[in-house]
Amino acid sequence: MTDAPILVTGAAGGTQGSTGLHVTRLLRERDLPVRAFVHRFDDRSDRLRAWGADVVEGDLLDPSSVTAALTGVGRAYFTYPVQDGLLQAAASFASAARAAGVEHVVNLSQWLQTDGAHPTPHQTRHWLVEQIFDWAQVGAVHLDAAVFYENLLAMAQSTLEQSVIAVPWGPNTTAIPMVGAEDVARVAAAVLTGPALPNGTVLRLMAGSVTNAEIADAFAEILGRPVQYVEITDDQWAGAASGSGLPDVAVEHLSHLWRYLRTRPTEYQALYHVSDTFERFTGRAPRSLTEFLAEHADLFAGAAANSPT
Repeated sequence: MTDAPILVTGAAGGTQGSTGLHVTRLLRERDLPVRAFVHRFDDRSDRLRAWGADVVEGDLLDPSSVTAALTGVGRAYFTYPVQDGLLQAAASFASAARAAGVEHVVNLSQWLQTDGAHPTPHQTRHWLVEQIFDWAQVGAVHLDAAVFYENLLAMAQSTLEQSVIAVPWGPNTTAIPMVGAEDVARVAAAVLTGPALPNGTVLRLMAGSVTNAEIADAFAEILGRPVQYVEITDDQWAGAASGSGLPDVAVEHLSHLWRYLRTRPTEYQALYHVSDTFERFTGRAPRSLTEFLAEHADLFAGAAANSPT
């Protein structure tokens, strides 16, 4: 690894895990040079500057700004939100990284099926992105992550108000493979700063699974009152998600994903386990859902006091 800066995309953070923000913080805590790629300058980019990052403004769909951002970079972290443009952004990034001589690109992907039968259109796009980076020969390492705990935080407000988790996840016994975004970011930071791995390396990241009943119990523990899981239809969920402003691509992706997960046979769900990747690269186990919710207890402040009687 050289002393060249590490480029981190998605550095300002967002609503879908904010791994770029976590990676930037982890690298700066080690006093490593970071070039933080953001979509716009705002108070979030001011925070990155306060950490000592070199903040650059750009658009992953604009090849010229991607090329400029990658100039002089040694390694890079690529992440893209669940919205339109993933394939174009990845192709531009891979091309520019190859031209710039980047030695390592760590790509945030999704937990993909090893048999190639991807259950959602967006996961198929992620598989294609992995092929693009592999073909570019930029030392690609793919982080195939399970469903982020952070997706549950989107339910926090309605759970606070109604003590109900209403999603189309099947019966109480359905197991959902999950992981925390910050634990994924710790692996990303370790790869970005460690010995180069072979091009095309895939690291699978899962913190085990939790059932719908266990998710409800975890929320109940934080709130200090009973929380009920209620199964709704795909159409009910999609209508509510679209109305909340979730991008169409995300609604499509999650609708397919929820349908896939709730229809897995019991013997398949039994295969969900904690990946050894975390111990190998960070020396620590990933957070459990209960630990994750406890760390975000501020989101539930005052909820118990306001609980219905």
